[in-house]
Amino acid sequence: MIAWLKAIHIAALIVWCGGLLVLPGLFTRRTLLNRREATEMHRYIRTLFIGLISPAGFVAVVAGTALLFLREAFTTWMMLKLLAVGLLVIIHMRAGYVLLSVFEPEGHYAPWRRWVMTAVTVMVIGVILVLILDKPAIDHGAVPAWLRTPGALQSSFETMMPMP
Repeated sequence: MIAWLKAIHIAALIVWCGGLLVLPGLFTRRTLLNRREATEMHRYIRTLFIGLISPAGFVAVVAGTALLFLREAFTTWMMLKLLAVGLLVIIHMRAGYVLLSVFEPEGHYAPWRRWVMTAVTVMVIGVILVLILDKPAIDHGAVPAWLRTPGALQSSFETMMPMP
């Protein structure tokens, strides 16, 4: 069961991450197209995003969450990996926003943004790979106490409240 779930998780990650790496290059092509070609390109990219990349991201996150609970991998490196996956989700949401705005009549996507978004995506994917493949032993002393203690964040906010 776990082997099949892991295979599904890895396959979905390959499609999701590959899609996130391809999108900035497709967005850059917008400035080279006339109105009719831009409409065709928008339809193509939107179908790719909604029909393939987003479902792959959903399957990757759900399968990864199931693996987390099945393997009981509640370790510090796993929590850091989840933080990196959260960054990947933010990149995904940003790509969806850009997809809506870049194909407006006056929309454009600067070439430098392509390289920045690709580099950021590669870095996040690299961090995830390092955390998964290396599984580094992270000393709990390196993590602040308010992140290690249940309810500590709430008590921190209560101490910051003004006195009546």
